Amino acid sequence: MAGAVGADTFDRLFAGIRFDRLDGTMLYAFAKDEEIASDIEDGYSIYIAAVASRVLKRQVDVVVVMPKVLQ
Repeated sequence: MAGAVGADTFDRLFAGIRFDRLDGTMLYAFAKDEEIASDIEDGYSIYIAAVASRVLKRQVDVVVVMPKVLQ
């Protein structure tokens, strides 16, 4: 992801992200706050799903990113 989005964007958005669980084809993650969670989900969830599918060797269709305060 860092290579695709650049170092500054990666550090701003993905620092501290925690991928929590896979439920069917949905991957749940927690980000620093609501704004960052929204930015990741809106702008990068499709890319995260593709990478996660390859890493996990399971289909990931949807990435849900929530702020850590909801964990």
